[in-house]
Amino acid sequence: MKDLRFKFLIGIAICLIAFCSIGNAQTPAATADAQMQQWRDAKFGLFLHWGLYSQAAGDWKGKPYKGNEHFMIYEKLSLKEYGSLAKDFNPTSFDAGKWVKAAKQAGMKYIIITSKHHDGFAMFNSHTNDYNIVKQTPFKRDPLKELADSCKAYGMKLGFYYSLGRDWEDPDVATDWPTKGARSNVVDYPNEDAKDFSKYFERKVKPQVKQLLSEYGPVSVIWFDTPERISKPQSEELYAMVKSLQPNCVVNNRVGNGLGDFKVSEQQITDKTDNQPWESCITMSKGWGYNKHDTEWKSPELIVRQLVEVVCKGGNLLLNIGPKGDGTFPPQAIERLKAVGKWMNINSEAIYGTRPWMVAGEQISEVALSSSAIKIDVDNDATSTAILPDIYFAAKGKVIYVFARSWKEPAINIKSISADKFTVVKVTLLGAKTAVKWEQNKNGLNCSVPFVLPDEIPVYVFKVQLK
Repeated sequence: MKDLRFKFLIGIAICLIAFCSIGNAQTPAATADAQMQQWRDAKFGLFLHWGLYSQAAGDWKGKPYKGNEHFMIYEKLSLKEYGSLAKDFNPTSFDAGKWVKAAKQAGMKYIIITSKHHDGFAMFNSHTNDYNIVKQTPFKRDPLKELADSCKAYGMKLGFYYSLGRDWEDPDVATDWPTKGARSNVVDYPNEDAKDFSKYFERKVKPQVKQLLSEYGPVSVIWFDTPERISKPQSEELYAMVKSLQPNCVVNNRVGNGLGDFKVSEQQITDKTDNQPWESCITMSKGWGYNKHDTEWKSPELIVRQLVEVVCKGGNLLLNIGPKGDGTFPPQAIERLKAVGKWMNINSEAIYGTRPWMVAGEQISEVALSSSAIKIDVDNDATSTAILPDIYFAAKGKVIYVFARSWKEPAINIKSISADKFTVVKVTLLGAKTAVKWEQNKNGLNCSVPFVLPDEIPVYVFKVQLK
């Protein structure tokens, strides 16, 4: 009798444990929501465009080329001509640890690197296509594997860019933008009508993406580009494959056909707040890939201004650098990463994990760009270069972070935080030991600006605690 009673109690316990486990288990939807929350909380990432074009560094046959990282198409080169760059591509100064450390010290939380750009050259040891850095260059190493290991060591999230609908090495990739064949390799493969995207999709896309998701550890983001002619069933299959291999990996909307976990805003910042997941990818200089003739580097102040604007409008900033052919970052990029890092050391709590407030900002003076003024494809930076004083807001619980961008005045009036709408209990200036003098009335929150902080990047953050 005692044995029966004992077995009965054990059975009840097992059932209760199983029931609790089921109740506590996350559904796939809950897991996806949690992953998106982590991605949105990160706010700041590093984009790296690195490939054969980096070795060319801006010149072809002794003259500056057109098209930057797209110069194979702009200069109408054959695959054999362009591929000849591989024999000299030997980035022996590449140090994945230095790259990741530089990003981390700048306050970045994730890195996205080009695994394969439009030229079709894989920057990893592709098992199914020999046109890659291990098999075609004297380097003979897989930099993505080394980068994955370094990201793990430094606690940095890693993602891979993959050119989906453009590939100038493959004979079956046709394009339609902005006109038929305009972004295709018609030197080697002139017949656009004979090209069959499904063959390329099965032969190259699926096995390469599968390898990236299977052999490089946790992948946080797959960043597709140029969906072009991919069909909806193919987009669905690709998206499902990513989620099956790496359930915690988020996918951008350039997987095509209305799918994806977040939207991309390339070389521009949205006009208004968008509470749906989105990311603005912006170049630190003029181009995406390294070009020694590129002198249009954004100042550290402008970079921080753009980070603040993106975050306060609900997005993430993915800031691009084009590493050099030798595997190092340009000195201008290193200098800017260090400057931004100093600012982030003081103000990062106002960036990470915040969400848009009830209004994005005040006293905003932006240079409006009409669509006709936006350059297409290669030099398409439509972000404002204006350096004008203004105010932006981000929120976290009962705290409002007030960003005074490029502020020079000894006082600031924040109209949106008036006494008839909110009760302020405390105001501090991040990084300052000096107390902020403040008062609140019907005209807003008035604060003194104690200029006791480094003014290398004059973007100051007031932490306003509400009742």
